[in-house]
Amino acid sequence: MTVMPHLVRNGLLVLWLVILAGCQTTANHADRASSHRIETTPKSATAQHRANRTVQWRSPLKQDEPHTLWTRIRSGFLLEPTLQDSPRVDQQRLHYASQPRYFEITSERAQRYLHYVVEELDKRDMPLELALLPFVESGYNPLVYSRSQAAGIWQFIPSTGRVFSLRQDDLYDGRRDITASTSAALDYLSKLSDMFDGDWLLAVAAYNCGEGCVGRAVKRNQQLGLPADYWNLQLPGETMNYVPRLLALAQIVSTPEQYGMALPELHDQPYFAQITIKRPLDLLKAAELAGTTADEMRYLNPAFKHRVATPSEPYQLLIPVEQAEQFSAALARLPDNERVPFAHYTVRRGDNLSQIARQHNSSVAALRQANNLNGNLINVGQKLIVPQAGGTLLADSQSATRQRTYTVQSGDSLYSIARRFNVQVRQLKAWNGVDTLLQPGQQLTLQTP
Repeated sequence: MTVMPHLVRNGLLVLWLVILAGCQTTANHADRASSHRIETTPKSATAQHRANRTVQWRSPLKQDEPHTLWTRIRSGFLLEPTLQDSPRVDQQRLHYASQPRYFEITSERAQRYLHYVVEELDKRDMPLELALLPFVESGYNPLVYSRSQAAGIWQFIPSTGRVFSLRQDDLYDGRRDITASTSAALDYLSKLSDMFDGDWLLAVAAYNCGEGCVGRAVKRNQQLGLPADYWNLQLPGETMNYVPRLLALAQIVSTPEQYGMALPELHDQPYFAQITIKRPLDLLKAAELAGTTADEMRYLNPAFKHRVATPSEPYQLLIPVEQAEQFSAALARLPDNERVPFAHYTVRRGDNLSQIARQHNSSVAALRQANNLNGNLINVGQKLIVPQAGGTLLADSQSATRQRTYTVQSGDSLYSIARRFNVQVRQLKAWNGVDTLLQPGQQLTLQTP
């Protein structure tokens, strides 16, 4: 995902509003049931049910329309067109359309990751509507945390991240790793689809509130002799809107002109390349070697919580594809003493690792890894290497400011919210792509000290 045409303009705005709704989906993946299949149709109808699901909703390519990432996504839509005709979907689509800067705000981040997500979905023959799910979850912001501490573009909560082998420690959070979290999310969605007999709407709903929650709702309807599809289930309020949000986005992407929207330009080509690093590397130095910015390195490699990437095993560093060759050549020539900024420290009486880490704006885990320490034992006179993991450029996103969500209450205004959280009205507008109209229940992003 290299330097792509700035996919911002009038279009993709619709997507940031969903970010925070998704951020709250962190019951999301928490309610875990056993992985047996949950039949949502009578056994006699299962074959026909599956046959029906092969019907694809594809927007025909318009004459002379150039091939883009958007046309590729449209051509991979697999959900039935009849499912798009719902007042719940209409409500969500109108809400997006009322935020004309939504695409503009989210698309600059999404351009880094969207092609990769589409590629991975295509490899698995999964519906390409799912490439829009991170818009609903996080606005494609890998650094955002929800109130339930869900993280990454797919908004895994800690426990579900561990279930899908996403390592989380003082140095690294695999939930924010673009490639690892995407693989985990698609594994989880595939598992949910299998559990619900190939019903992707139930799978997406379960991704939001948990497979146990959806499974119980299905069984309740079956026992009452009621239809057990998504549209007839009684689910948590957020989940009742979650799937319609995704389908509303799919509608807009399918025919943006019909809804007065314009999608930003996106080429169907990779944005980043994956370069293997085997030893610690200063990400600021990596940005310098690649000829890119610190922010670019941060957004492509958000799993590292500090400025120094300290992989415990060979790791794929993401580099803008156009700078990948330059980076690889420069990294091969880089002297070892320039890979990581560090200081030497001689242990004194009364010292401990925690004190030394605080003194040098580092972390205990970084000290252990840099010095091959298995525990906390250090000796007076011992020489330590102290990685300088601080610095404002690539420090953890929560260090200087904390990104949080706020649910608009009845009577709230931009002015009252800004005053309450000690921010400016213009900042609220910029962070959320809103002008003046707020609706109760609307989710806003705030960046507070």
